[in-house]
Amino acid sequence: MDLSTCYQPKTPLHNFNLNSNRNHQQAQARQIPPPPPRHNRPDLGARIIKIERPGAGDFARVYDSRVGPGLCSHFVWANRSKESLALDLKQPKDLSILRKLIADLPADVLTLKEKHPALIVCDISGYGSSGPYRDKKAYDLLVQSEAGLLSTTGGADGKSPAKVGISIADIASGMYALTSIMGALMRRDKTNPKTGCRIDISMLEAMVEWMSFPLYYSYQGQPGPRPMGASHASVYPYGPFETGGGGSVMLGVQNEREWTRLCTKVLHDAALAVDARFATNLKRVENREALQQIMLRSFSQLSAEEVIARLDAAGIANAKVNDMKGVWEHPQLKARRRWTEIGTSQGPVPALLPPGVSDVEDAKMEEVPSVGQHNKAILKELGL
Repeated sequence: MDLSTCYQPKTPLHNFNLNSNRNHQQAQARQIPPPPPRHNRPDLGARIIKIERPGAGDFARVYDSRVGPGLCSHFVWANRSKESLALDLKQPKDLSILRKLIADLPADVLTLKEKHPALIVCDISGYGSSGPYRDKKAYDLLVQSEAGLLSTTGGADGKSPAKVGISIADIASGMYALTSIMGALMRRDKTNPKTGCRIDISMLEAMVEWMSFPLYYSYQGQPGPRPMGASHASVYPYGPFETGGGGSVMLGVQNEREWTRLCTKVLHDAALAVDARFATNLKRVENREALQQIMLRSFSQLSAEEVIARLDAAGIANAKVNDMKGVWEHPQLKARRRWTEIGTSQGPVPALLPPGVSDVEDAKMEEVPSVGQHNKAILKELGL
């Protein structure tokens, strides 16, 4: 059965079939799995058939209706270019369709490997396929907590840890799954085309890898980095500063040359550059409250735009503190023509070109499917 006829020929995963068995974690077997492998693989040209319940479909379709009826914001992001096959797996007829679709492959990994030694199998779970946490329920926020991430977030009082605003543990594990699969494909191609492998991705391990800096910061029992809101725990000044007119800017000073330029060209206070309280980064971190007040007094006389102009002129890294409206309208994304459109049941919506893709023709960016949209076409392919 050739299921590759609709692939984009220019995309890297052209001619690759991917069966997504949603074993993200047992507790949410019918909820949305880690987005990146299911989001990036179709962008790269792979075909993914999404099995959904007839009628309602994926639970994640209705988490919110910000994009339109049945178009949850999360679902639109994670499901473009998928094909939707609606099956009631409690019905023998529909179950037989699924079995035919996956060519009666057994679900057990070892049996799969015996029958298809070139197969690359990737499992994503909360805590991995072994160990005492193997069967523990795992959601993104819970893994953030287990990985120590919440010990580094929130306000400086340390009493209000803050969840990262996106599903960062899901995304981290998904990206490691994607890169591991791509690496396995390359390794198989270079060594033995008949030798596959099994990839075991743990959300916890992916998140802890991203926590390596705080881990080393607390090496051998030293205190970990304190929550500092949006500021950096070990570099200062590095974070948000309020300006006049109710605005704010984000800036970062990474070395002594930049510190001197900040003092002389932005704050217009050359004496501050040689103030013993702020002579090194360690000193500036120790005395961050005093330095913060000095900077805020200076910035209070200026608008955010004026502060950014001074920072740019001085070569000091800075950024606007954007909300989502600011991102939709970001001039850099517009100048680089990063926006395209994808279809939905409610009409076209904007979509960002995948990073690294310079032309929409180089990515597979097709519509977000409605429930069961592809039943007729897929059943025809199966000869049913």
